[in-house]
Amino acid sequence: MTSASVPLSGPRFQTEPAELYRELRRDHGAVVPVSLDGDIPAWLVLGYRELHQVTGDPVLFSRDSDLWSQWPGIPDDWPMLPMIGRKQPSILYTVGERHRVRAAMISDALEAVDPFELRSHAEKFADELIDAVSAKGETDLIGDYATLLPVRVLATLYGFTDEQGPRLVTDLNDMINGSEGALAGQQHLAASMGQLLADRKETPADDVVSRMLATALAQEAAAEGSGFTDEEIVQDLMVMLAAGHQPTADWIGNSLRLMLTDDRFAASLFGGRHSVAEAMNEVLWEDTPSQNIAGRWASRDTQLGGRRIRSGDLLILGLQGANSDPQVRTDGSALTGGNSAHFSFGHGDHRCPFPAQEIAEVIARTGIEVVLDRLPDIDLAVPAESLARRPSPWLRGLTELPVRFTPTPALGGTPA
Repeated sequence: MTSASVPLSGPRFQTEPAELYRELRRDHGAVVPVSLDGDIPAWLVLGYRELHQVTGDPVLFSRDSDLWSQWPGIPDDWPMLPMIGRKQPSILYTVGERHRVRAAMISDALEAVDPFELRSHAEKFADELIDAVSAKGETDLIGDYATLLPVRVLATLYGFTDEQGPRLVTDLNDMINGSEGALAGQQHLAASMGQLLADRKETPADDVVSRMLATALAQEAAAEGSGFTDEEIVQDLMVMLAAGHQPTADWIGNSLRLMLTDDRFAASLFGGRHSVAEAMNEVLWEDTPSQNIAGRWASRDTQLGGRRIRSGDLLILGLQGANSDPQVRTDGSALTGGNSAHFSFGHGDHRCPFPAQEIAEVIARTGIEVVLDRLPDIDLAVPAESLARRPSPWLRGLTELPVRFTPTPALGGTPA
């Protein structure tokens, strides 16, 4: 790695990412040479047009991680393997026609989710979480709320019972946080998915897992491909759960932070609802949960943003950097309206499926609105400048969001 490379680590990714991306763009251009843990070289794509080019050409910039030229020097205990990883039997690393068929299977299963039932599930679990803290007069909206809500809703859509939900919350958060129970959580989550899959083979229901199974069986019967194994379906279910949970939890947390610290959104705290959507959209532009994503691999030598990209090079998708590219954000103003041309859900063949985006938006918006409805005089319990982010250049979210409010009785039922 050349001396000009920039470590993809450090506190500035948490404390001042906008300024950091501006400096990187100024000093290195739209495509920045970076080094990962262990001085492993990669490219960080910060330019909006360059990122559009990378995500729009799945042949030249492939999702097939087997192409990576650095594998011979990657140790088995490399700490970034969970973020990049060797090729796995999931949709993340599938390419070509098989990816198209697999993505359609997932999209169809998610698209059939009834939006009214989805909001009902989200309201139910959100109310239960608020019930658990409403009488206390104070809570942490991250640990006690945002990190618990999306996975409960998604688990219900999959077909898990309410009794299974709390354990799945623990498993998934242990995996994401890399805590001592991460491996055990991953194993239990995989076993739970496998058992649910087996149950739905015996007794189909109106849920995501049953619909994916039905599509897979139909494809195999129609000889549209070699079919999908149970392992592949379980892997996709786990990918969808993880991808749908943490970014949505951070979307809730980052939006509530914005609304509690920015006077432009103060009216929303007293019953307004239009500004909730505006705050959520501004977060996707200015403070997106998915800051940087790995990655794409060059299938041959090429040029990008004035850089010579070698076959087998890894490119990191700098979503937040591209969202703030001055070439497309010429006036620098905040985007709170209906402009959704950001990269927060990705772009191209491997973007987040549109039905998944809609599900995430319903969960996040419902979660925010329940907080504002149930705790109308909510206020920060600490100075805004003391709020801290998780130490990661990848996903951007708060470690805590302490708030206070007038204690109120629970609505009823059993707290989550």
